[in-house]
Amino acid sequence: PRLRVVPPRVATAAVALSSRPWSVRSLASCPRLPQRSPWLAPRALAARHFSVVPLKTPSFGAESITEGTVMEWRVKVGDHVKKGDLLVIIETDKVSVEVHAEQDGEISEIVAKADDTTQVGQVLCKIRPGAAPATPAAAAAPAAGRGSSAQKVADMPGGAAGSPPKLVEVKAPEFGAESITEGTLQVWKYQVGDYVSKGEFIAAIETDKVTIDVNAPDSGEIVEILAKPDDTVQVGAPLCRINVAAAPRTSPAAGATAPAKEPAPAAQAAAGAAPAAPGKASAPEAPPKPPASPGPPSPAASVSSTAAPASKAPGSTDRGENRVKLTRMRSTIARNLKSAQNMHAALTTFNEVDMTRFMDFRKEYKDLFEKTHGSKFGLQSVFFKASANALLAIPSMNAYIAGDDIVYRNFVDIGFAAATPKGLVVPVIRDVDKLSIAGIEKQFAELANKAKADKISLADMAGGTFSISNGGVFGSMLGTPMIGSTTQSAILGLHGTKMRAVVMPDGSIKARPVMYVALTYDHRVVDGREAVLFLKSVREQVENPERLVLEI
Repeated sequence: PRLRVVPPRVATAAVALSSRPWSVRSLASCPRLPQRSPWLAPRALAARHFSVVPLKTPSFGAESITEGTVMEWRVKVGDHVKKGDLLVIIETDKVSVEVHAEQDGEISEIVAKADDTTQVGQVLCKIRPGAAPATPAAAAAPAAGRGSSAQKVADMPGGAAGSPPKLVEVKAPEFGAESITEGTLQVWKYQVGDYVSKGEFIAAIETDKVTIDVNAPDSGEIVEILAKPDDTVQVGAPLCRINVAAAPRTSPAAGATAPAKEPAPAAQAAAGAAPAAPGKASAPEAPPKPPASPGPPSPAASVSSTAAPASKAPGSTDRGENRVKLTRMRSTIARNLKSAQNMHAALTTFNEVDMTRFMDFRKEYKDLFEKTHGSKFGLQSVFFKASANALLAIPSMNAYIAGDDIVYRNFVDIGFAAATPKGLVVPVIRDVDKLSIAGIEKQFAELANKAKADKISLADMAGGTFSISNGGVFGSMLGTPMIGSTTQSAILGLHGTKMRAVVMPDGSIKARPVMYVALTYDHRVVDGREAVLFLKSVREQVENPERLVLEI
């Protein structure tokens, strides 16, 4: 083959550039490099191709979703990122997808701008691989930060000034299910410098279904908080650091702070006693502001702004709005309900239940029932038991569609809707068909109390083959319940018991306590005949309580 002679000037430039990082721009500015060199041009292009790595739009989790809208960039050109850092958020028709860095490097170019529509596989940005440059200033800053934290710990009462602090890193705990890998940090109970005891509650993390309490693994002083409120944290992510070598605050220190708070009321009283002197009245108002922590003022301001319209005169022209961020749990509830609504071919059928005989039955035995079993004889337990019997008699009511199959279940787990301040939860009572009325009442009371106290766990809400919603406790007269799960095919809605005119078998009209009941079912699985028979079976069992005892 023919040998190609490399010009000396080009060889010299290539040797000089091989000893240091270079780019196409540095090649162009090199004084020793002949402009438009035919030998180095192909290599420059190759270097340019491999000097940056494109980050492409990932799959959105479903073949039907092929594009999304770029919502927000968390980085800008020139920023150095680490592997796993969140770079951009893309919103699709159903979910928001977070795109993370696949390797360390510097953002060299952002291709897809905010509000742009991007396809799966389309380039979002370009990253120049490499570690962050270690400058003297950058190296000195962390050292200074570490020194200040250590000095702060050493200066604490009881701290070990001659030995390094013993730091324990508090991490986000498991959220109770493998499918839940992240949550939103709601609130910190303590701040940097506060002393906490082992096992003490320090923070709360809200997931899609439950709120997780984070407790201190050991006693010590919080020296650093790594996650702020409203931050999204992964399982195992560091939340804060605790110096376990620090000693608890002594009582004199606490006593020294107490008198400092006493002059504030006195100053306010002095200000109120001398309203005629504006200059003197404004001076005492300044001291109360510094003691207030930076956290409380913003909630107070928001509360006052929302509470103000209630105290204004009816003729007020204030038409303001209060925008509140959607919580993670509320967002998940909305997404699941809409998903179930889109999937089911829902239809609702109604019936009425004459509650006369059951109410007489309950009135006669409720005291003896409570004395014997230690729980109250409520209303919903009979509907739970009657529904379980009817579900076993009509298997399609206890089934659901999975792909091209219908899944029939030979067990009955009934969930009931429970309203909490954070949203709707559905605790599940297991094996209702095998429980007595007393057993149902005990489990119902236990789960309802846990839901009210925000102590419900994922295990308490997992599964469920059927649901019951009781809107009657809020005064509902009639409604159409909504199936909230894609693995259920029906839900029973209970409503208020009201005195209504009823035509008796002999033709007479009497006032009777009547409850309207509604059954919403998935018409893909359940035919109208089965739905009506199910509701009729429930009605007959409740109207004749002895059938529940005899299980007929």
